[in-house]
Amino acid sequence: MNSNQAAEKDVPVPDPVYVNSRREAIIIFRVWLCALLWAIPCSYLLGYTHEFDPAKFSTVWGIPTWIFWGIGFPWLLADAFTIWFCFCSMADDDLGEAQEAASQEAQQSSSAAGASS
Repeated sequence: MNSNQAAEKDVPVPDPVYVNSRREAIIIFRVWLCALLWAIPCSYLLGYTHEFDPAKFSTVWGIPTWIFWGIGFPWLLADAFTIWFCFCSMADDDLGEAQEAASQEAQQSSSAAGASS
């Protein structure tokens, strides 16, 4: 047996729960970073003026433009992404024996409580 085969045998296989959790965390962090990179410059560029002129003050549906496009719009996009991500993309992993043991204990305790009534 050469050293490459021995090294391959020693490499542990990552747990699928860990792999899915890591993937989901990376996706969530990237979306958060995109929202941050949108909100900060947009709010600054649309909201900061050297001198405020009420005649030129713009709104969208009665909300100041910089708040609507800098805060509200990315917030709505983040909400839509969160709903889609949670219901369509996140993996529901089997937790193995610990989950089965907990469900069996819950069934036993509920049957014992029913018998004592």
